[in-house]
Amino acid sequence: MAYDELCWLPATDLAGAIKRKKVSPVEVVEAVLARIEKLNPTLNAYCTVTADAARREAKAAERALMKRGAKLGPLHGVPFSIKDLIITKGVRTTWGTRLYADHVPEEDAPVVERLKTAGGVLVGKTNTPMFGWIGATHNLLFGATRSPWNPDRTPGGSSGGAGAAVAAGMAPLAVGTDGGGSIRIPSSFSGIFGLKPSYGRVPTYPPSAAWSLSHAGPMTRTVADAAMMLNVLAGPDERDQYSLPPSGVDYVKALRGSLRGLRVAWSSTLGFAKVVDPEVAALAERAARSFKHFGCRVEAVDPKFPDPSEAWYALFCGGIAARLMPYFPDRKADIDPGLARIIEETLKWPPSKYVQAWFDRLAFWEPVRKFFADYDLLLTPTVACPPFKVGLDNPTEIAGTPIGEYMWTPFTFPFNMTGQPAASAPCGFTKDGLPIGLQIVGRRFDDATVLRAAAAFEKAHPWAERRPPIG
Repeated sequence: MAYDELCWLPATDLAGAIKRKKVSPVEVVEAVLARIEKLNPTLNAYCTVTADAARREAKAAERALMKRGAKLGPLHGVPFSIKDLIITKGVRTTWGTRLYADHVPEEDAPVVERLKTAGGVLVGKTNTPMFGWIGATHNLLFGATRSPWNPDRTPGGSSGGAGAAVAAGMAPLAVGTDGGGSIRIPSSFSGIFGLKPSYGRVPTYPPSAAWSLSHAGPMTRTVADAAMMLNVLAGPDERDQYSLPPSGVDYVKALRGSLRGLRVAWSSTLGFAKVVDPEVAALAERAARSFKHFGCRVEAVDPKFPDPSEAWYALFCGGIAARLMPYFPDRKADIDPGLARIIEETLKWPPSKYVQAWFDRLAFWEPVRKFFADYDLLLTPTVACPPFKVGLDNPTEIAGTPIGEYMWTPFTFPFNMTGQPAASAPCGFTKDGLPIGLQIVGRRFDDATVLRAAAAFEKAHPWAERRPPIG
């Protein structure tokens, strides 16, 4: 097999080939590191590359492979990346900010521990905006990450480095985090699959600034890779008191079930999205309608959910502002200007605003809970617009209509408020060749049905063979 082709094999195939000794972990890691060296100067997906450590781990994985009777983990020798908001033992973790430019943690987060225990090889940390505050990826420390589909566009965020890396073949597995869409937005913009699992399904530690909204989850090129990752990542950890008990589900096996008879709702607005790009809406609706071919009952609906944006903004932005307040204003120059403005705004809020946001969040769950009593899945566009210009914090307009910040992500953050599982699956390209995603939202704790639905859609409309033009 051509060296570069190893970079495009799904992790499921790589793991199998390594165990059968068809390919060496050293070969795989060297191929991925070579691709990172070639493309990262353009894309800036990785802010830290752990090449020396990855080579040592790959050699150790190869030695283990040669031992008779060795017990190998499900990801033995498979490269993975970790978002720079997640701590890694002995590897710099900056949270995308000059405030922590030299921070080197002394322990691994649970997700890192589990991937290593499963045999995975860490190849680096992926870029993120400061504390993950926006749905694009740039910061004052490392600069901007660019889309492999068009380097003039953002790959989204805040897990934009992860999205760009996976899409460009710079490691098949990535862990992202999602407090308002930060796995799903870059998955949509980068043309890959991303899952925000049920809140607590994957333990997070230390807690993020927006802890009650934040999820960690897989970003991959295939649904099977994400399911394999979730098998490794899911389960309780004492460091996260909100982590869920074991589900007893094998998420890889769960992909094989039928969707026949599922009640599926499609919505292009959720009842409160102000504007959606017509091309995005058309591609996502066509994808949603195709679920009838899987035996689903598909219905276009207007859920008439109340707009939760004000409550989400208070919880998300208020949490980040509180975390950064000790550095303000003395180190304001090290804080992104847009984020500094948010901190200044939140410091003027009355204490009751944050508490009221919690009450509003609890109230928002009621109509959503009742809606999912009637439907098994909800389908929407992942993002209301195509990928926008690199360097912008937010787009300023959609299809010629001016918008405010965060108005372009009306479909993602509501399900951080509810904690439900939600995925983004590639569902087409704009006339300009930019990826578009379909969001698949499931009932509370029903990650398996979300993955099964995504797998059925992927089988009918495969996307992984389409590669970005870069490299």
